[in-house]
Amino acid sequence: NKTCAISCTGHGEPFIRAVTAYDVSCLMEYKGLSLQEAMGMVVYEKLPKIEGEGGMIGVDALGNAAMVFNSEGMYRGVRNEEKMETAIYK
Repeated sequence: NKTCAISCTGHGEPFIRAVTAYDVSCLMEYKGLSLQEAMGMVVYEKLPKIEGEGGMIGVDALGNAAMVFNSEGMYRGVRNEEKMETAIYK
């Protein structure tokens, strides 16, 4: 609740081994990164080192959403009072 809520998708084993959601939360809490920055660091830098492919969608404690993936595409969507966004590819 202090940092974020995250849902991961892709090949599960690398996401579990890399404790990806936990890492994002720690990067936010201890390094002061935004949700987007922390998710980008984990998905683009950490996961590829262990052949992890997929993505994350998350919401931070202020209600800001982020969607990051390193695969060809990821079905994703978010809606708030200001906008509705859905996509598959980059």
